[in-house]
Amino acid sequence: MSTTQCVIEPQELIAGVECVVFDCRFILGDPDVGEGLYREGHVPGAHYLHLERDLSGPIAQHGGRHPLPDPATFAARLARVGVTRDTAVIAYDDSRQAFACRLWWLMRAAGYRPPRLLNGGYQAYLQAGGKVIKHEPVPAAVPVEQISGFTSSCDITGVREAQGHGALLIDSREPARYCGEEELIDPVAGHIPGALNSPWQAVTDKGGRLLDLDQQRAHWGDVLDAEHILVYCGSGVTACVNLFSLAVLGRHDAVLYAGSWSDWCSYLSNAGSP
Repeated sequence: MSTTQCVIEPQELIAGVECVVFDCRFILGDPDVGEGLYREGHVPGAHYLHLERDLSGPIAQHGGRHPLPDPATFAARLARVGVTRDTAVIAYDDSRQAFACRLWWLMRAAGYRPPRLLNGGYQAYLQAGGKVIKHEPVPAAVPVEQISGFTSSCDITGVREAQGHGALLIDSREPARYCGEEELIDPVAGHIPGALNSPWQAVTDKGGRLLDLDQQRAHWGDVLDAEHILVYCGSGVTACVNLFSLAVLGRHDAVLYAGSWSDWCSYLSNAGSP
């Protein structure tokens, strides 16, 4: 897959592209900030998608902090703003693609045409001279696509089975959380036994631009040769950045542990064993 197939440069978006645009800005510690920023200004024509309302489902005892949304509900949300399976979509955020990649993964896993990511996100668009508006676009609804679920994902049972067959498990969180040195979000620190650490921020630069293909290949190294790859993070969101990078490099078969570490924690006993 070429970079031009998966990202769009700000200048191209500014020049005009026939597509549906989604603003996915979000702050994990303050879920109202992203939508507030959208109302203050966004790319013309962009619709806002909220991580917890639109890109996640209800929280339960198990399933993690950001469970996958109900497929029918997700399809209906996209249909309300004109998205069919074949619609060209562009997604952006201002968090190094963390939340835009969540949308990318959901759409791909549900059988939609995967969105292109705005390279560098919203800030790159502004720096390129992009204009912003405050009013929401008028949606043009289309019939709801019938989707049965999200492929390329697994639950805790799938993780155990895959590891039993030699799958490589990638932990996408920051090294301090992976090592158990700090944990400010989930009730248990540490990582899934056998997992390797590959922080999700490593496939973009500080401005949220995707590294070139050679740099990404060098970053992943021997991981690209693994027979089976499973990826997780804290709640199944930022792991999607790693999954995006792997897909760009041809590993479309990498699987998301949807509930991720927050789901794994929910099964831990007092003795510390899942």
